[in-house]
Amino acid sequence: MISDGCRVAFVLVSLAVGLALVAGGFQLVTLGGSFYYLLAGIAYVALGALFLVRSRVSWAISLSVAIFVATVLWALHDAPDLSYWPLLPRLVVPAILFMLSLLLAAVLPQVPAATRRISAGGGVAVLLGLVVTLVEAFSPHGGFRGEAPDKARVASAVAPQPDDWQFYGRNINGTRYVPYTQIGPGNVADLKVAWVYHTGRRTTGAGAGVDENTPMQVGPVLYSCTPEDVIAAIDADSGRQIWRFDPHAHAAEHVSCRGVGYYDVTRDDSLGDADRQVAADQPCRQRILVSTVDARLFALDAHTGQLCAGFGENGYVDVKKNMGPTEGGRRYHPTALPVVMGHLAVIGGWVRDIVHGEPSGVVRAYDVRTGALAWAWDVGNPDNPVPPDPDTAFTLETPNVWAIPTYDKALNQVYLPTGNGPPDYWGGDRDAVKNRFGAAVVAVDATTGKTRWVRQLVHHDVWDYDLPSQPVMYDVTNASGEKIPSLIQTTKTGHIFVIDRRTGEFVTTVEERAVPTAPAAQGEHLSPTQPFSVGMPTIGADPLSERSMWGVSTFDQLYCRIMFRNSVYEGPFTPPGEKPYIEWPSLLGGMNWGGISIDEANDILFVNDMRMPLRMMLVNHEDAKHYKISTDEVPGFMGTLRPQIAGPYSGVRIDILQSPLQVPCNTPPFGTMSAIDLRTKKLLWQVPMGTAEQLGPMGVKSHLPIPMGMPTLGGPTTTASGLVFFAGTQDYYLRALDSMTGRELWKATLPAGAVAAPLIYKSPRTGKEYVVISVGGAAHSPDAADDVIAYALPDGGAGRQGADNPP
Repeated sequence: MISDGCRVAFVLVSLAVGLALVAGGFQLVTLGGSFYYLLAGIAYVALGALFLVRSRVSWAISLSVAIFVATVLWALHDAPDLSYWPLLPRLVVPAILFMLSLLLAAVLPQVPAATRRISAGGGVAVLLGLVVTLVEAFSPHGGFRGEAPDKARVASAVAPQPDDWQFYGRNINGTRYVPYTQIGPGNVADLKVAWVYHTGRRTTGAGAGVDENTPMQVGPVLYSCTPEDVIAAIDADSGRQIWRFDPHAHAAEHVSCRGVGYYDVTRDDSLGDADRQVAADQPCRQRILVSTVDARLFALDAHTGQLCAGFGENGYVDVKKNMGPTEGGRRYHPTALPVVMGHLAVIGGWVRDIVHGEPSGVVRAYDVRTGALAWAWDVGNPDNPVPPDPDTAFTLETPNVWAIPTYDKALNQVYLPTGNGPPDYWGGDRDAVKNRFGAAVVAVDATTGKTRWVRQLVHHDVWDYDLPSQPVMYDVTNASGEKIPSLIQTTKTGHIFVIDRRTGEFVTTVEERAVPTAPAAQGEHLSPTQPFSVGMPTIGADPLSERSMWGVSTFDQLYCRIMFRNSVYEGPFTPPGEKPYIEWPSLLGGMNWGGISIDEANDILFVNDMRMPLRMMLVNHEDAKHYKISTDEVPGFMGTLRPQIAGPYSGVRIDILQSPLQVPCNTPPFGTMSAIDLRTKKLLWQVPMGTAEQLGPMGVKSHLPIPMGMPTLGGPTTTASGLVFFAGTQDYYLRALDSMTGRELWKATLPAGAVAAPLIYKSPRTGKEYVVISVGGAAHSPDAADDVIAYALPDGGAGRQGADNPP
């Protein structure tokens, strides 16, 4: 009979679920975790057994009701908050089993007719509830809506803005604020592709790299770079290539170009009239500066793309000189564009971070006219930055600056966001100088390179919490209501620090709080305190717990809870050690290299983040014999050994804390966009960014636009019209958000993912406003592209303003 077949099938399902929960639940209980899974497993085994015996079906129905009611009560108590994502894995599988049991009871002949009718109705009701739950997955959950800014408040006076995008953050302050209103909330939905330029970059093979480029715009020309530093000048209105230059630069790791530098000698007020006149009569009056992945610095004529013959040797400067064992750039190369400071350009660099004796992390300034070294800020000799003797090597394995510095013309300072001296995860033999300058913002004199002040944001960093992003200059009010010329520095820890750029003192409240120092690695000496920025919102750094572990289903949530209980986790700054420990926020972020954008008229800061905890473990020399160790810095996550040869250790094992379905164990969202009111220092809104459309369980594309928020990279761009443009999600879209609410107003499908920040400019020829994005591929995605895509309003659309889009 059909009913007997259904009964046997349900019995098998119930027994399988029950036995799986008993096995995992027993392990969780032995680790000190929740008893629910063990008890539920026993109950499901009993439920299957009762349905197997025809005479006990009525008991089975009662037990099924009791299991589900108890599960609901437990879920309401156990979930960290009563919202969609925390409740989903706790209730969906039990609801499915409950529904099946009711529908089964409705067809069994031994069940009284009245009970069958009630069971059928109940089963259908649960089914409808599951359908509603499925539909709700396609709505955003896990965001935050605070109080909107007072509509009556007065707009801030916005400093005069340039018409060109000459710096990585558009203006010299790095705010990535666009003062145009042609495209606004009322017409952004009308944006169409205006042109597409193909860079021709390699998209496959070793060292193809990641396209992180935000093109530079000067007048009617854009200047774009590929990961291997192929430079192109592009007509801003048509996308037509004007010229192209290939330096034939190749590297094995960290292959990317985030942008180029621009210098115009005719506008350089750091030179005297005589020097400016002499240079103005020579070729390369306007030049493009590029630091390459094979550790060269070169200059091109901005009009022709030809090398500037008077710069270095035939247009090139070898920045590997005196740096130590760079292996032709494999162990060292610049990863940020040259920052132009008058007639000087400053560059830092990425260092491999594997062993003692790695190349120097020195920061250097070069004369943009000749390529001559002007000064060198060497942590080993920070108070003597004058150009060294040509045969004197820089100090090896010092804290480096791989993110983008910021130039303060008014104070004649450049701000350096530092990383750490290698190796990353064990610092038992670090000296006082490394401990002072690691993971710090350092202000140095832009003319001489002498240290002005140091403000450390992570003490004795053994978590790879390098300062990842450009410090942004903006005036912020302190507790007394006084506007302070400030630096805003985001961090991988989820903390945002506001620093007086004159003195290095904190503008908003920062507390030194005690953090765990045990169990520590052999020979380690951790800092007993760390700075916590309590005067600004903390993004995505709520402490983890067993209850906050997540999963798509009951089973992978149980797995994640076991993994959590089987790991060392002492909260923020959990000490690294030889037992598996959880790093949260992880070395991936928190906030990463994309940085922030600020609506300067409304004093609102926008920042994106990612939330992926890591399960890590230091491996000593003896145990390392069981691993295959690669000389690459990052041979890959999940079960590999990243070499870290220092003290008693040969490496660190790094795994994403994730379920067997390859879904992170923390509760979604896994990436957000947040808006912070810099007047009140409060979070205005936070929305999940990105869907599971292109990256689902097991890394398979789900093709389901479920907006659960995915890890983000790149950064946002803000307009005066009230829009935030962003593309750095795992799905393939460029989006525009309402800056006051976070509501998505428009999105455009891209041929692949994009991790670069959007560029927005107004053509000096036509007056048309364009939104441009470099599309090269998202992290962890197999799809890559070589597109630079420009969007604009169709003809006639430029003059049509929405109600919220002032002219």
